[in-house]
Amino acid sequence: MTASTDAPRLPDGYEFSADPARIDIDRTHHWLATDAYWAMDRPREKHERAVANSRNFGVYNTASGEQVAYARVVTDEASFAWLCDVYVDRSVRGKGIGTALVGAVRDHLAPLGLRRVLLATNDAHGVYAKLGFEPLDRPDQWMVHWFEQSNEVRA
Repeated sequence: MTASTDAPRLPDGYEFSADPARIDIDRTHHWLATDAYWAMDRPREKHERAVANSRNFGVYNTASGEQVAYARVVTDEASFAWLCDVYVDRSVRGKGIGTALVGAVRDHLAPLGLRRVLLATNDAHGVYAKLGFEPLDRPDQWMVHWFEQSNEVRA
């Protein structure tokens, strides 16, 4: 992934935060468990564990303080990160909030000196490509092990 020098800007009235205390657990769980193809029916307890063991990022309406977007990163903070659970509330989609969120997350991770940030998506390749993400050069080198008890969709 090649970071651009300028992250996309959030529209006026919205702000990015990496403060985990600001994450609205109820709201983010509802979004993911009811409207995200990769996490449909995710149990609340599983969401809480995921949040607790990840870096979490949000975009917030500056007037109301309401969270309008979410992203989560799993990382060893040295060489690897996985960007996941990126979600933008339907009421604010189309304003560039998702692109700005991912750009801010990318820039927040840059000082760690990671070798790579991976993600999986079925439908947002263009959004991520604008921010320097690209398809794997050698997907044949990557493997996955699936635990069958998982009720999450294979993304």
